[in-house]
Amino acid sequence: MASLLTTPAKREQPEEHGAWRNKTPAILTLERFMQDQTDPDNPNPSPKFHTGRLPNNRSGYGKPRLLLMGQRRSGKSSISSVVFHKMPPAETLFLESTARIQKDAVHSFMDFQVWDFPGQLDFLDPAFDVDNIFGEIGALIWVIDAQDEYLDALVRLNNTILLLQQHYPSINIEVFIHKVDALSEDYKFDIQRDIVQRTQDELSDAGYENAPVSFHLTSIYDHSIFEAFSKVIQKLIPQLPTLEGLLNILCSNSGMEKAYIFDCISKIYIATDSSPVDMQSYEICSDYIDVIVDVSEIYGWDRPGRATEQDECNDQEAESVIRLQNGMILYLKEINKYLVLICIMKEESIKKKGLIDYNCGVFQDALAQVFGLQRS
Repeated sequence: MASLLTTPAKREQPEEHGAWRNKTPAILTLERFMQDQTDPDNPNPSPKFHTGRLPNNRSGYGKPRLLLMGQRRSGKSSISSVVFHKMPPAETLFLESTARIQKDAVHSFMDFQVWDFPGQLDFLDPAFDVDNIFGEIGALIWVIDAQDEYLDALVRLNNTILLLQQHYPSINIEVFIHKVDALSEDYKFDIQRDIVQRTQDELSDAGYENAPVSFHLTSIYDHSIFEAFSKVIQKLIPQLPTLEGLLNILCSNSGMEKAYIFDCISKIYIATDSSPVDMQSYEICSDYIDVIVDVSEIYGWDRPGRATEQDECNDQEAESVIRLQNGMILYLKEINKYLVLICIMKEESIKKKGLIDYNCGVFQDALAQVFGLQRS
């Protein structure tokens, strides 16, 4: 991969995929709770590209599915609205409780689905088609309200994990210990330790000591929810080690301190170099995307094909440099209409901007080869 940063790579055209295949509908009991959001004008849209890992996919080509589950009022709909629909956190107070399964299709660098399950829905009931729910799942996200009594939630979580371990052992299980913004540092870590211990003890008693369960402290009022979703999405990207290797080479050859690849729509970072992630630097880079998007909306120019809301980051060859008060430099480079590269470097490194521009251009071409994408 080192040669990719010294020799421009030849661009390759992406392979064309076939049309989406219609999935077999669930049984009538599950169907009553589902909210179908298929576009009537285009019932079988053709996918652009796909990078997700589907450990249980038996129907061919499909979108990875993220399931949001948990008790009622635990914050599932608020999480989905803030991360994927850019709703201000304060406005989530007016969201109604979810009554049916909400299915959102997210079109980004990786097309996937987010299913928001109502807390009162007992999907373990034999009347439901469990295979239709978990058959193409990429990850199960279980949301626990840290400010409420969570013992009942843990019972349902453990029952769900045991079911998945028996029939779908490859599924990643992510536990979001949510609404921790109002808790003290000591108290929220005490809650996390208690939840982790209770869950591990229950799984150990059942003979599943190595279940793929991860725990995250989250809140919609800070960047922790985006950080948690970043880790969830990264597990669905089989090319992640390659991306990290490319970023390591880019940083070492360009004098960069840290580099991220962000999805500019959701502000989830899909990859970073191997150096430790500093939460403060991640927050700065995330806010940087908001600044660029807002400035582009004011001072940008209209171009053909830029008609949808999701194309707001689609400024051809978008590039920006910002100098922080501490002397560090933020460098942003567009990769395509979904992804941006954001690098943190010292002031002396930006003096070799020609080298940085060249290396970032070659990195962009290398990434296109990895994903099989066209350069926007």
